[in-house]
Formats: sequence, structure tokens, C-alpha cells
Amino acid sequence: MTLQSLAVALINGLSGASTLFLVAAGLSLIFGVSRIVNFAHGSLYMIGIYLAYTLIERFGAGSGLGFWAGVATAAVLSAAIGALIEMVVLRRVYRAPELFQLLATFAVALIARDVVLWCWGPEDLFGPKAPGLKGAYELLGARLPVYDLLVVAVGPAVLLALWLLLRRTRFGVLIRAATQDREMVAALGVSEAWLFTGVFALGSMLAGLGGALQIPREPANLAMDLTTIGEAFVVVVVGGMGSIPGAYLAALLIAEIKAICYAIGTVSIGEWSLSFSKLTLVVEFLVMALVLVLRPWGLLGKAAAEPRGAAPPESPLRASTPAGRSAWVALIAALAAVPLAAGAFPYLPVLGIDILIAVLFAASLHFIMGPGGMHSFGHAAYFGLGAYGAALGLKTLGLPMVAALLCAPLLALAAAVLFGWFAVRLSGVYLAMLTLAFAQIVWALVFQWDEVTGGSNGMVGIWPSAWLASRSAYYLLTLTLVVASVLVLRRILLSPFGYAMRAGRDSTLRAEALGIAVTQVRWAGFAVAGFFGGLAGALHAFAKGAISPETIGVNHSIDGLVMVLLGGIQSMAGPVVGAVAFTWLQDLIIRSTDYWRAVLGVTILVLVMAFPQGLAGALGPGIERRFKRLGPSGPTLTRDRPGA
Repeated sequence: MTLQSLAVALINGLSGASTLFLVAAGLSLIFGVSRIVNFAHGSLYMIGIYLAYTLIERFGAGSGLGFWAGVATAAVLSAAIGALIEMVVLRRVYRAPELFQLLATFAVALIARDVVLWCWGPEDLFGPKAPGLKGAYELLGARLPVYDLLVVAVGPAVLLALWLLLRRTRFGVLIRAATQDREMVAALGVSEAWLFTGVFALGSMLAGLGGALQIPREPANLAMDLTTIGEAFVVVVVGGMGSIPGAYLAALLIAEIKAICYAIGTVSIGEWSLSFSKLTLVVEFLVMALVLVLRPWGLLGKAAAEPRGAAPPESPLRASTPAGRSAWVALIAALAAVPLAAGAFPYLPVLGIDILIAVLFAASLHFIMGPGGMHSFGHAAYFGLGAYGAALGLKTLGLPMVAALLCAPLLALAAAVLFGWFAVRLSGVYLAMLTLAFAQIVWALVFQWDEVTGGSNGMVGIWPSAWLASRSAYYLLTLTLVVASVLVLRRILLSPFGYAMRAGRDSTLRAEALGIAVTQVRWAGFAVAGFFGGLAGALHAFAKGAISPETIGVNHSIDGLVMVLLGGIQSMAGPVVGAVAFTWLQDLIIRSTDYWRAVLGVTILVLVMAFPQGLAGALGPGIERRFKRLGPSGPTLTRDRPGA
């Protein structure tokens, strides 16, 4: 790497940092005031670049006035769309627990993706260059685009503007006050509803502006929303939740490290070589993991205060009554009879296998999210490791199918023990983001290790033994393992260990005062969840006959979250109900329409608004009246916040 290439890389990193900062600053403002982790924020970035493409063409791409009018209008329209989302959707779920608000924003992101698909089509769209800024400056013999230098200046300019807004205006004072104590701001007569709307509009405008400014630099495409929101989350967490200067510092740090990795390229020492360019797939998550381990509240964030009181009391966990056990036995017997209908409905065992695997995956995630209070955004890592463990055991080690299936979860268990040691020392969003970082590191390893994992192509030919070759036989095996695993998870929650997990979740100080080793209990719970998540992945590998890095991707982790939240986190039946509903809906809708994401998103929104405690939570009173008690009521992770 020469001095010239390093200088060019650093300047390119500055332009990338400005774009990252615009998106992350809006996300940080929204979280600081509303405490909502807004998954739809990346969609507003994507909408901004698509709007800019259309508006610039409409206003005249050949003139500077038309280009910048298109960019500015795209940002303003993004602000209006963000305000509309807040008023139409989020105002109706402010009283729901925070995780259900997350589910609502995820549903909005699904809808936004298909709206963009319907309006602009699936093809990448290449926008025009900025008039008057098509040239380049020379630096150390290298040519730097003038437009990139302009983007570099945008970041500090927006940072200064936000500082002036927050320090010199009444609106900024209200934002800072709401960040510290929303209830006190409302008590002083400030309209909390319109303050939230204003902040959402401002944050959405910044995201839309970041997208619009990218139109001369990269094509608009439908994958931008998920990619952007992942990077924005990393920047916000590394900088410190709610810190605007921290967001800029984090964006600068991450963008420059990625730029340097590109400049270094591949380093070879003898027969050994390391591609730094490939590290860019995961470098931001490596940085986030390192920062959160060393400074859990981010570079410029503040340590969260310990809760002053315990969570509201809940009914203790109890075993099912005889009537409840009879109901569950009847349900299992009905599921065992599914192969009898395979002749008339050949697809039924296939769908049944998918649903059962989803139930185990969701139940393992609920185990740490519910009683443990540990929110994981990267649980797909253990699912994927279980799948790859089964494939490697079968094809590389030559193990029999059953041995590979039963040994595969040990790989997921080992990873859960390692990652959990770091993760359980954090809480809330920081814990969730650290789990996401670990999952992305695992994904990058699997994606790039071609010799072992097959890289992006994955692994094929992972089929069950001959006696399990039929769908009906494999369905019965899956049913047996899933039912046994869910019963084991339930039994653990009804044991002293399960009560210790709940105690540590509700009040760490009180639990430790009673002699409970809270960190060790959480660590053990994390390991248990990883093991059963790995078993679900192993079952998936043999059910499909092939695996790919997508099994570890962010999308799969989000699917698990949706299942748990859709069913309801307060009940042991929640992940079961949520997994069945989500998998069945997804299968039904995908086969019915090309715009299945929008239909699924609308369905999730309706369910969230109608049943803010989840499907199982809504059905709980009726079930209690009929069967007295089918299962234990689980924890409430968050308190309801005042309505807007």
C-alpha cells in the first residue's frame, strides 16, 4: 500500500462516514426521544434515493438547480413519510412493550420494500451525475471526484447544524429534555405526541437526505434498507445510544477502517495470505464487539443507571393441571397422525416439518428473551452452526446421520458458551447488538471459508438415512425431538434454575443479595438456548438436504424475533403459537403473491395492534377459563409507557 493509495482511501472513507452519519444521527435522535429501535429507518434511506432518482429526472437532471431541488425535495418527502408512519402506526403501539414496537417497525419495513418494488420495479436504477461536480481533483497523483469531496463536507455541516438545533432552539431543548425524562416534559404541558412526530420527521429527513445524496455514487436497489439499517445500528451503538457526536465519531472510525482494509487488499506471507478486502463484510461488527466488550455503553455514551425498583409482581410459574396436560397430549396425538393424511395432502408433512423446526427455534430464543430478559438479535448464529455442524459431521467426518444430527448442537453450544460469556454482562439494546455482532462474525467466517463450508455456495447432499428418507418418517423424528426439547425447556423453567433466571431479570441487585450468581445463571441459560437452537438447525439441514450462509443471516434472526413476539413473550405457549402463525402465513402468502412482504407486514401490524401482548397472550384468558391452566405465564420484559 502506497502513500497515494492510503490518502485516497482515507478521503473515500470520509465520504462514506458522512453518509453513515446522516442515517445514524436520525436513528439516534428517534431512539433518544421515543426509545424505539426503528427497523424501518433503513427503508427511509432507500425511499430517499428512489425519490431522488425520480425527482431529479422530473426537475431536470441536466441543471444544477434541478439536481439539488430533487435531492432536497426527496429529503422533505422522506420526512413527511416518517411523520406519517409515526402518526398512523407507532402512536397506536406506544402502550405496547418496547419489543412489540420493534415488531411494528419491522412490519413497516416489509411494507416499504414492496411499495418501492411496485413503484420502481426490481431493477437497479442508476442516477445522473451532479451537474458541475463531474470533475476530479488531483492529490498525490490520484484523482478524487469533486462530488465525493462535497459529501465529505456534508457530515460536519450536519453535525454543526444539529448541535445548533439542540443547543440554541426551543425544539432542541425539548428533544434533550425528553431524552432525559419524557414524563416530566409531558407534565410541563408539552405535547408529547407532536414532539415525537417532529423528531421522527427530523430523523427521517436525515435518512432520506443520506439516501438522496448517494444517487450519483451508487445505484438504487431493493437491498439497501437492510444493509443500511445494520450499519446504522452499529454506528449508533458504537458511538453511544442517543449521542450525536458519538454517532459521527463512530461513523468516522468504521468508515476509515473499512477504507483502509480496501486499500491494503490481500497480504501474502509465503503460502499464507489474508484478504483485508473481505474483512469489510464484517469489520464494523468486529469494531462493535470490541467496543461493547471494553466500554458497554459506547464511545461517548453514558452508563445506564441501575433500575430503582423491581419489575411488577407476576404470577409464579406453575405446572399444567391434569386438564391442561390432557389438552397438550391430544394436540401431540393429532400432530402424530399427520402422516396418515400425507396421501391426500403430500405437502402437509413438508409444511409440518418447517413449522416444527420453527417452533424449536422460537422456543430456544424465547428461553432467554422471556424468563432471562436477554434480547438477542443474532440467535440464527446457533441455528446455522447446528446446520453446518450436521453437514460437516456427515460429509467431512463421515459420521452416521443420527450421530451427526445429535452431535451438531454441540458446535452451537460451544459458540453460545463463548459468545455468552461476553454478552450476558450487558443488557438491553447493547446486549442485543453484541449478539448481532457475533452472529455476523460467524456469518462472515462461513461465507468466506470455501474449503470447509463451501462459501457462498453452501453445502449440498445432506440427506437423512434410508429409514428416514420418506417425508413422513422424517416428520415423525422431527416431531419427537421437538416435543422432547420443548418439554425439557419447560421443565428447566419450572426448576429453581428457571426461577433464578426470572429473579435476575426482574431485579439484579435483589437477586444477588439473595445469593444468586446472576451472571453465571444468565450464561448457563444462554448456553442452553444455543444448544436447542443448534438442534433446530441440524433438523433443518437434513430436512432441506442443503444449507447456505443465509441460515446465519440477519433475516433469519429477525424471523425468530417475529415468531416470539407475534405469539407473545409472556407465555410459554407464545413461541409455539407465533412460530406456527408466522411460518404458515409466510408459506401461504409467498405462494399467493409477488408482494408477499407487504401482505405479511400488514398482517403483522394488524395482529400487533389488535393483540399487543401477542396471540398467546390474547388467547390466555380464554384458555384459562376452559382448561384452568395450560401453561405458565411468562414475564413482562418492559413496562408500558405513557400514551402519546
